[in-house]
Amino acid sequence: MNFLAHIYLSGDNKNVTIGNFMADGIRGKDYKKYPREIQIGILLHREIDTFTDAHPIVRKSTKRLHKNYSHYSGVIVDILYDHFLAKNWIRYSDIPLAKYVDDFYNTLENNFDVLQLRVQRMMPYMIANNWLLSYASIDGISKVLDGMNRRTNNQSKMNLAVNELEEYYSEFEHEFTIFFVELIKFSKERLKILSSQSLTN
Repeated sequence: MNFLAHIYLSGDNKNVTIGNFMADGIRGKDYKKYPREIQIGILLHREIDTFTDAHPIVRKSTKRLHKNYSHYSGVIVDILYDHFLAKNWIRYSDIPLAKYVDDFYNTLENNFDVLQLRVQRMMPYMIANNWLLSYASIDGISKVLDGMNRRTNNQSKMNLAVNELEEYYSEFEHEFTIFFVELIKFSKERLKILSSQSLTN
């Protein structure tokens, strides 16, 4: 899953959310350098990714893209799924998306010192361009895919995946909707378990 889903699946604890958000750049046991609640967020992120990558519905979505985008298909599906979460946000939260993402940006700013350097450098661009809110539109997703393609030196052609999004829009949305119900349940269960475990070893 991409940024918005990971943030949403963290629940209400701000430190868990921070850990989940920045987990991609934290390797191996480096998570143990952080406070307990951030550790929980990092570990939750990893479990979400493992569950997502192995899920047959997600694999169905990625298979649709594999011919044109090969191993980038999973990354693209993560981004497309964030689009459907943002677009249908009212189904999943009573807090308007604009307020929810503003609150998250405030959390990042208030905890700047604990963030990885990579995240600290990314954060101003993320906030200035309001990435999370932009996911709700196809134009916003197109810009995200353009940015991802540039990061691969235009090798991935991920910018073109907006064509598949538009062509198979209802299929992707249906797959996301079914999968996300399962992912919410999984994440709540794993968060409860992680919160009850000792993480100090």
